[in-house]
Amino acid sequence: MTAHGEFHWNELMTRDAAKAKAFYEKVVGWSWDEMPMPEGTYHVAKQGDNYIGGMMQMGGPDFEGVPEHWMSYLAVDDVDARLAAAKAEGAEVLREPWDVPGVGRIAILKDGGGAHIGWMTPAEQG
Repeated sequence: MTAHGEFHWNELMTRDAAKAKAFYEKVVGWSWDEMPMPEGTYHVAKQGDNYIGGMMQMGGPDFEGVPEHWMSYLAVDDVDARLAAAKAEGAEVLREPWDVPGVGRIAILKDGGGAHIGWMTPAEQG
């Protein structure tokens, strides 16, 4: 399990998932698994048998004017408590915490300097 304060996951936000998948397959040798989600298909990148990141296709009004980008997720011991501390230090919550079964509890924030980042308390893996 990823320790508190370490980067846990990286996710590509793209407008063309098929193009991005082909690029990373050819250039770095990744393969992909698909995971159905309410917002659409989530693509999980694999290096050999190891899951190393994910990809989502951006669409809809929430992503108007947002360029394609990589989103990083930092592992924290308690998303809710750490988010309260971050707000006290000037962070802005962009998406309140939510739970993803088998993955963890996640929130998206803008840190005190304005950088966007995801924070996640990873689910216990059994």
